[in-house]
Amino acid sequence: MSSQGLESIEQSVQTTHRWINELNERLDWGDKARSYRLLRTVLQALRDWLPVNEAVDLAAQLPELVRGAYYEHWRPAKCPVQNRSREDFLARVDHAFKTDPIAFTPEVVTEVFGLLSDKVSAGEIEDVRNALPADVRALWPKPARAA
Repeated sequence: MSSQGLESIEQSVQTTHRWINELNERLDWGDKARSYRLLRTVLQALRDWLPVNEAVDLAAQLPELVRGAYYEHWRPAKCPVQNRSREDFLARVDHAFKTDPIAFTPEVVTEVFGLLSDKVSAGEIEDVRNALPADVRALWPKPARAA
């Protein structure tokens, strides 16, 4: 493998750490592994709530390592899922944390969505938000207005 390829991997590792660290700070959890699990869980639920083409468009803007977690166990033929309610979305997140429950799941999901809004292009976030049912979209922080 060329050194260019290794640099690309190292850059993705660093970017992934920055994303996890930032989410961990937003949540004030003090547990980076738990923050990573939340990021992965929310991204995978989001992926399954989106039409396939939109899910792929979002993935293209994720760091390479995060993108791998995003695509893990993906079954595009079953997307978007049939029951795309807010309750089902939050239940999916809660299921991943059944051994260490989250006190306020809607708030932590909103923090992940806020992180994505800060890291992914505004146009892509708008497309993702518009592809979600209104009750799930309501979890997403309102986009900042252009100055």
